This record gives sequence, C-alpha cells and structure tokens, in this order.
Amino acid sequence: MTSAEQVKAAHRSAEEIGRTAAGPRPLPPLGHQRAAADLSHVDTTLSNGLRVLAVRKASVPMVELRLWIPFAGDDRMHAATAEVLAETVLTGTARRDRVEIDAEVALIGGDLNTGVDPERLYFGGTALSEGLPTLLDVLGDVLTGATYGDAEVARERERLIERIAVSRTQPRTIAREALQKHRYGDHPATREVPQAEDVAEVTAEQVRALHNASVLPRGAVLVLVGDLDPQEVPAELERALGGWKSDRSAVVLPPLPELTGGNVLLVPRAGAVQSQIRLSAQTVPRVDPRYPALQLANLAFGGYFSSRLVENIREDKGYTYGAHSGFEFTGDTAVVNVDADTANEVTAAAYLETRYELFRLGTVPPTAEEVESVRQYAMGSLVTGTSSQSGLAGQLMALASNGLGIEWLQSHPERLAAVTADQVAEAAAEFFAPGRFTGVVVGDADLLAPKLAALGVSASEKD
Repeated sequence: MTSAEQVKAAHRSAEEIGRTAAGPRPLPPLGHQRAAADLSHVDTTLSNGLRVLAVRKASVPMVELRLWIPFAGDDRMHAATAEVLAETVLTGTARRDRVEIDAEVALIGGDLNTGVDPERLYFGGTALSEGLPTLLDVLGDVLTGATYGDAEVARERERLIERIAVSRTQPRTIAREALQKHRYGDHPATREVPQAEDVAEVTAEQVRALHNASVLPRGAVLVLVGDLDPQEVPAELERALGGWKSDRSAVVLPPLPELTGGNVLLVPRAGAVQSQIRLSAQTVPRVDPRYPALQLANLAFGGYFSSRLVENIREDKGYTYGAHSGFEFTGDTAVVNVDADTANEVTAAAYLETRYELFRLGTVPPTAEEVESVRQYAMGSLVTGTSSQSGLAGQLMALASNGLGIEWLQSHPERLAAVTADQVAEAAAEFFAPGRFTGVVVGDADLLAPKLAALGVSASEKD
C-alpha cells in the first residue's frame, strides 16, 4: 500500500468521527450563559452637547476610544470633500504637525485613525491607560485646530484618487453601489465612494470650511472603554474638549425611504466571470419588541455558517464559497441584506435557491431545535463580541449612535432567552417573505439575462 493509500485509509469522515459503537457521540450540555456586560459605567452629556459613554473594563491596561459625529450633506461635492477631510484631519494643527501627532500618540502606546461615510465622521483610537489624557488632548487639538495645509491636502487627495480608481474595479464595490442606487436612488446615503473627478476638485479651503461647518459636538457620541474610572471621565473630557463647542448640531442624514419588494434588477458588468447577488428588505430596529425573534429568524436563514442558506447553496450544491444574511442599521432604519457571489453558470440556480429558502423559512419555520441552536449562538456571540475592550467599544458605539446604551446590551440576553419558536416563526413569515425583497444581480448580462428573466429579474437599461 502506498503512503497516499495509507493516508486515505486512515482518514475518517466527520460523520464517522462523531459516532461510537453505541451510536452517535452525544454533545456535552451547554453551560449557563454569562451576562453580556455587567460593568461600571457613566452615560452623560457634556456642556457642549457631546454624549459620553465611559465603561470600565480593566482586562488590560489600555483604553479604547470611539467618536461618532453625524456628518451628512446633500451638496454635490460633500462626499468628496468629506473623504479628503477624513484623510487629512490628522496631518497637522496649529500646535502639532503630522510627525508630532504621530509621535505623541506612539509614545503612549496608542494610535488614532479616522474614516467617513455618508452618515458619519468617526475617530478610533487606543492608548495605555496612563496615556489617556494625552490621547484626549491630541483629539481635542485636532477637533478644534486642524489646519489642513495645502500641501497635505494635495498629497492625500492624489492618494485618495488612486484608491478610488482601484476600489471602483472591485466587484463588491460595484455591487454595493448598484444596490444602494437601486434601493435609495439619489439619496445622500448612496454616495459611499465619491467620484474621482470630484475629489480632484477639492481644495484645502473647502476642507477647512466643511470642518468648521460640520465637525460639531452637539449630537455626536464618544465611547471610552478600558482601564479607567468612569466617574472621572466627564470632568477630564470637559478639560480636554472644552474648546470644542457650537450652538449648532451635527448634520444628521435624512431618513431613508422605506423599501418596497418585488423588483430585482440585473445590472450588467460585461465580461465578468462571477456574479453578485444582493437582496434587501425592510425590517425593524433594535428597539422594536419583535427584534429578538427577528434576529433569531435571520440566523436560522443565513446569519451564521450552519444556517439554511449556507447549507443549501454552499455545502449541498457548491454554488458559492460564502452566503450571508445580516442587518444594516442607518439612523432609525433597519434592513436585512442577503449576499452571495457565484459563478455565472450557476447564478440563476443560486438565485432560485435563495428565493426558495426565503419561502421555506416562512412556510416551514425553524424547529424548536433550530431556534435553540441559533439562540445559543446569538447569546454566545454577544458575550464573545464584548469580551475584549475593542469589541465592547464597537458594540456600544453601534448602540449609542441609535440612542441606546449599555443597559440594552446587558438586558438583550434575557430578551433572546424569552423568544419562543412561535415568535420566530411569526418573524420569519412577516419579514422574510420573498415578495418583501428588492435588490440587484450584478454580472454579465449577455449570459445571465435569459435565465434570470424567467425568474422575474428585470434587465437594467444602463450598460
């Protein structure tokens, strides 16, 4: 017997590994779920209108910082100017140049970064606990004194143009933009990637003007998590950010239009060898009493690896390497999205099976065993996701930006535990009905159009 034959003979399948002479190997019972968060905290608003959520989690001598500033705009140049602002806000102030900012943050074992999207401008940072005053001082200096030097803006603008050019060739970027335009038309939320030609027009003067008009504390949220005393944080922030003030409020994104289902569009991408399936339907936000049941219904459908959708189009039929469904929260609006990337020859079949699983979820709802499985997954993921300082900071920022706080996080396991199989079935039937979904299929129209048309997918007039 060759070595290859010996390896093959010694190999056991997963089913064989899970069995004994007496039958299937039983799984150990699940332990008691711990609370997601039971931590000392302060949730308050400073004199400048900034909401602050400080939480003590002293697992390591570090502090995580997240700052979320509503940053919407409907001007044609807003998206481009906002991107340049996010790239250059840390390049210098009246007190520090780029090198000094980087050096001060590095000396406290930390970092400071920025980003922007149509809804917000955000800052993220870390520091050793003893370096928190320095991190806050640098942040306050940037918020009140960023200079946006002409040379810095010109340099970052050129880099941004190059990155946009690369991004616009990526299938996922193309599919996301197509979905946004199909869902929301010309709403400012669709301007996630600015046009390169608009970025090329941005001047340092325009960036400074946008900072003065829109980098505002009133309506913004700052989250601090780590080895700190929450009771001392508000006074420390009043000192560090005392100069950041305005009578105006940060600019909030206008409400999104409600989605209506039944219209899935084929968006042509000539020569593509793969297709992107993107479906979306209106759901309810976290504060809705139906949300816990909806969360479990989503997990059963496509929210984790053992879900029905993944089992069907990945494990059983091999149509895609990965399929997923999950929530997207924007302001007070919530939608559920379904994503899958497939080869052209199986795109129509994968789309059909995805619709089939949506239909099956409502007509053959998750069993009690399925519900218990996804419940434990949801509760365990919540505990795992908040076990680190960065994970807890991210979770709290997502909640705080919608007006929620740590109390919601602490009580959510109880809400999940109280959900019944009947409530999951009701949520599945109401929110995962195929007719509720709209979306796009992006791919080679010449190859895809005939089969997708038979499934009700209409062709885009734009090539």
